[in-house]
Amino acid sequence: MALYLIGDLQGCNEPLQRLLRTVDFSPSRDTLYVLGDLVNRGPDSLAVLRYLQPLGDAAQCLLGNHDLNLLGIHRGLRKPHRKDTVQEVLDAPDCEALLDWLRHRRMAIHSHGWLMVHAGVLPQWSTAQTMALAGEVEQALRGPDLTGFLRGMYGNTPDRWDDALTGADRLRVIVNALTRMRFCTSDGAMEFESTGSVQTALPGYLPWFEVPGRKTAGTPIAFGHWSTLGADAAAKAGLLNNTLPLDTGCVWGGCLTAARLGQAPGTFERVTVDCEAAQSPR
Repeated sequence: MALYLIGDLQGCNEPLQRLLRTVDFSPSRDTLYVLGDLVNRGPDSLAVLRYLQPLGDAAQCLLGNHDLNLLGIHRGLRKPHRKDTVQEVLDAPDCEALLDWLRHRRMAIHSHGWLMVHAGVLPQWSTAQTMALAGEVEQALRGPDLTGFLRGMYGNTPDRWDDALTGADRLRVIVNALTRMRFCTSDGAMEFESTGSVQTALPGYLPWFEVPGRKTAGTPIAFGHWSTLGADAAAKAGLLNNTLPLDTGCVWGGCLTAARLGQAPGTFERVTVDCEAAQSPR
């Protein structure tokens, strides 16, 4: 049995299939952990969803910001961005079944010694608290008022965690950390405008995994979302502060990356396939 962690797909089905052929993936034997952003910006979001959905437990998929955005568009709460490529999903005869499957995906996974998220973990959260808070969002996503949850999900404030937060503010901070965060301050205030390399951080902000005293520092964390960081980390071939960034910019013409987990805790082997740009640079 092999375990693979895979970075952002963003609707790039052809590279996904080449990657799976490269590693000889078998759903009867192996397990994929896909770290969110299954859809959007790439050419084949519908094919990606139709491939992953029938795999059952062999494909453990996280939700990323683009996946949540698709749910919001479907519910009429967001208008598609000019670079969005999800209309084929919305027009598909099996759209309702696919999006019902999507809303039941996870916000965080802790398995085989790794914590897996799409974007990041606030420095004040332990691994156990991260999983508990992710579970609160999962419950809202699967509940009877999905539209209400999605309506309250958007926004950049509050910009930091407080245990006393309730309602939409509480869920919004959790979603923003797990699916959007790149930089934050030492006390966990998030900043969402900087999207480039670590050198683009505003004064007073750090990559979330570099914050001193981060409570999850002892847990290996795999994440996506940050393509410039993932590409740089892949070139160096190691962990960054005990984290493994796996978005290597497939949709932008980089590569699609999987990490095959080793038997020893925190060990892995990278496997990549080259991709052609499906979107022009941001």
